[in-house]
Amino acid sequence: MSSLTLNVSQWAEQQFGTCELGDKRRTKRLVKLASDVATKPDAATPKQTENWADCKAAYRLVNQEKVTFDAVIAPHCLLTRAVEPGTWLVINDTTEVNFGCDRDLFGVGRVGSNQGQGFFLHTAMIVGAESEEIVGLAAQDLYLRPLQKVKRVTSAKRKKKLKRETDVWGRVIDRVGRAPERARFIHVCDRGADNFDVFCHLLEQQAGWVIRAAQLKRRVRDDANRECSLEDVLRGQAVIGSYDFQAPANNDQPARKAHMEIRYARVVMPRPKTGISRYVRDCGVEEIPMGLVEAREVNPPRGVTPLRWVLLTSEPVHGCADASRIIGLYKKRPLIEEFHKCLKTGCSVEARQYRTGDRLAPIIGLLSVVAVRLLQLKMVARQEPERPAAGVVPTNWLVALPLVLRRPKPVVTVRDFFRGLASLGGFLGRKSDGEPGWQTVWSGLETLLQCLRGAEALGKRCG
Repeated sequence: MSSLTLNVSQWAEQQFGTCELGDKRRTKRLVKLASDVATKPDAATPKQTENWADCKAAYRLVNQEKVTFDAVIAPHCLLTRAVEPGTWLVINDTTEVNFGCDRDLFGVGRVGSNQGQGFFLHTAMIVGAESEEIVGLAAQDLYLRPLQKVKRVTSAKRKKKLKRETDVWGRVIDRVGRAPERARFIHVCDRGADNFDVFCHLLEQQAGWVIRAAQLKRRVRDDANRECSLEDVLRGQAVIGSYDFQAPANNDQPARKAHMEIRYARVVMPRPKTGISRYVRDCGVEEIPMGLVEAREVNPPRGVTPLRWVLLTSEPVHGCADASRIIGLYKKRPLIEEFHKCLKTGCSVEARQYRTGDRLAPIIGLLSVVAVRLLQLKMVARQEPERPAAGVVPTNWLVALPLVLRRPKPVVTVRDFFRGLASLGGFLGRKSDGEPGWQTVWSGLETLLQCLRGAEALGKRCG
């Protein structure tokens, strides 16, 4: 995998060596800290730094005014956006970074069910359209929701350029910017991006899109120039193809083989008559032509809610093959959820004990880049299974895994490691099972991390 540097020290220098932190010594200290963190990504800062001098230097570093979230991630994002010629997916999503409700924190906002404290982290991650290569983070935005609820922004107030939480989509799209020469970006987003503002930002950055529709009652114009809802447009379309999809278990619904029918239409989305932002007024976009692709499950089992994806896209669709490609691009969206798991489980971001938002923010930035590395390691297991595990997998994980397994086997390759990890999560490894899936791998990782923490706590108690 070309985007992954295995040597931890070289990786840290590559990702953070050009950070602008107001002093070269701070940058050097950040590189050292990044190397320590990448070696033990789930450990607390004292465990990662291993001695009081380095630990105190890390605390002093994040306490500096110029050591911010944006400054820490800037070099990584710049490297990520410099992609080679070709088509690249920019997968966008938001997650909560929740530090709980029982800590005395300052400079954070409401998260969770309005009881937690923390941040919202919006990420745009670049992935190979065909290879699924994890390139990295093209842009991120760390923001907070006020501790006290605020009144809803009305249409009249939007004209005065008041900020809305949904504006984060446009901010991040603009930070990603236009693709390099001979490269092309296609933004893949869930229903939160179904907003006319978002489409305008994408047009401005000359980017394509595959966005899941949230507003099926939205008024559009069909091929006959008739005004109708998205739902009505799809209702009148013939089935152009079908495919079988292995649907995972979700929301108390069993895993199953779903039979999906495909429909397609062309629509023109006019600018909304009310509720538009000042940005939309200024950019002058009156209407946007786009494609509409639907994948709908037919004849689901009794008691099961049928799957349905309605996708808005800028990509040309002339038949079943093109529509299937659009669906295939959207199916890669869960990769960003795997990044969130790397950040929260693999890097234990929500367990950090810093006491202010200003100190937590640069640590979240640092761990975001480390989480990309962990996700790339997982992809190595899929794409280069025979690569030696030593130097790829964190050393303490590699040593601990055979000790935890009931029937330990030699861990030589990355495939050996991830199959062993998945066995802790319920993967049986039968001949008919194939390779382990994401859920069993992460369930196994949680078990391994708990064992490592238990061993650490037992060592302290006994020592």
